[in-house]
Amino acid sequence: MKLSKITSAILLLVICGFASCTNKSSIVDDANASAKSADIVIYGGTSAGLSAAIQAARMGKSVILIEPSTRLGGLTTGGLGQTDIGNKQVVGGIAREFYRNIKSHYQDSTNWVWQARSDYVDGGQTRSGKDEDAMWTFEPSAALKVYHNMLENLAITIIYKQRLDRATGVAKFEGEITSITMESGETYQGKVFIDATYEGDLLASAGVSYTVGREANSQYGETLNGVQANDKSETLLGSVSNNSVYHNFIKGVDPYIVKGDPKSGLLPFITGGGPGIDGEGDNRIQAYCFRMTLTDHPDNRIPFAKPENYKELDYELLFRNYEAADGPIEEMYSYGDPLVPWINSAMPNRKTDTNNQKGFSTDFIGQNWDYPEASYEEREEIVERHRQYQQGLMWTLAYHPRIPAKVREKVSQWGTCKDEYEREDGWQQQLYIREARRMISDYVMTQKNCEGMEVVSDPIGMAAYGMDSHHVKRYVNSDGFVSNEGNVEAHVKAPFPISYRSIVPKKEECTNLLVPVSLSASHIAFGSIRMEPVFMVLGQSSAVIASMAVDEIKPVQNIDYTKIREELIRLGQILE
Repeated sequence: MKLSKITSAILLLVICGFASCTNKSSIVDDANASAKSADIVIYGGTSAGLSAAIQAARMGKSVILIEPSTRLGGLTTGGLGQTDIGNKQVVGGIAREFYRNIKSHYQDSTNWVWQARSDYVDGGQTRSGKDEDAMWTFEPSAALKVYHNMLENLAITIIYKQRLDRATGVAKFEGEITSITMESGETYQGKVFIDATYEGDLLASAGVSYTVGREANSQYGETLNGVQANDKSETLLGSVSNNSVYHNFIKGVDPYIVKGDPKSGLLPFITGGGPGIDGEGDNRIQAYCFRMTLTDHPDNRIPFAKPENYKELDYELLFRNYEAADGPIEEMYSYGDPLVPWINSAMPNRKTDTNNQKGFSTDFIGQNWDYPEASYEEREEIVERHRQYQQGLMWTLAYHPRIPAKVREKVSQWGTCKDEYEREDGWQQQLYIREARRMISDYVMTQKNCEGMEVVSDPIGMAAYGMDSHHVKRYVNSDGFVSNEGNVEAHVKAPFPISYRSIVPKKEECTNLLVPVSLSASHIAFGSIRMEPVFMVLGQSSAVIASMAVDEIKPVQNIDYTKIREELIRLGQILE
């Protein structure tokens, strides 16, 4: 902690990423910012980054928050309005404050534009009770407005459109990050840094240990990690798991371009070589998608459009999955929408949070494996391929003649929204990065923590969602048909605490960095922890630890846990 405190703040107000939202924090969207130093520098304006910035500013610390895009909030303002929680009672602090503010937003009748408040009925797995103090479902634009209101009047300098120089942009001295430099050449100095990105870019550039992909079950004594194929010819000990049952193809979908002819080649997005052996590790990651915000209101709906580069062959597996049905298509699956491969959860104002479901859906399985380590340009290409795939999927479901008429009739009533995102086509910028890098610190959260077999002694927040992984790979199974591999849906018996040690690096690697998003956890434990409310909780806890490190001039690893615990409890965090 060698840098002096910031002596002045720049209050430069410019247009926010969303035109209708302004606040009185210092907001900068170009490379001409003159505010270059702060007590705490946060990279990533995700829900965790915002929670951290708010808490640090409330503790009297000067804060610089750097968001590479033009929009704050990450997935919370990017389409994930159907909050995945597991147990609402363990959401405290600033996270609870956010959801209370969401409820207040919707208690204002002027915020109900496309439907009457009395007509809205919660859908999906997380619903708001009549007498609850908070509301858990919301439009992305509402979340953005609430966040901007929470930032108002706080001493936070917000920098938009600045990306870390991942090659040489992190300067360190004796184990401390002294500054970070952006691609633009702008440099920001700080006493403590927080990596709040989904990708873990700052931690990686700072030389902190991390991993990508799935560990073998043997590494941490787990049962739900590694390959999860449930393919009878490839299980590790001859046993068949209960995973990869959901979100899969029905029996009999042929994988070859010419049905029955392996020489014709595999259809798009199928990986050759079989599923792998259950429980073995790899460097592959679960699928991404866009959490679509759709509407069926004719005055706000943008109909699904056919992408210019549309290739019908890309959706052949979708056609064949419907055509392989032995009986009415309504009976193809025993769960979810009987006709359409989606989860179409209702949000206020006749909008939705639409997510992946069944064998061929919005998840672009196997097409994101390079994303965590890819360059910015390569990532942009991956994001655009995901968007084009999903745009093509929605057009296909709505209008293609090979899709059953009753499916087309249902899907074509929907479209993207005119009033949610900056893009004219109604699609968001934020891809659902379900998992990328994960730090390896002195304590790795594992399945044993999720199941209560191991309980940490230094909790800084709690998780409660089930251990969840989306599919990772699409392959030809032992019967010669198409299958997806990687899905895990395992409940946790009770909320479980997350360790202080899991959000700080090994001391010998970096002494002034906190990582509330790409924290130290195995693939399957991260599958439970990786929920937006938890990221908000961990962001706030990170800011408390960072502020104490600034005050005490100590490494983030050396703060007295008793003091951390007392302060978190005072702030309303739930630790047990």
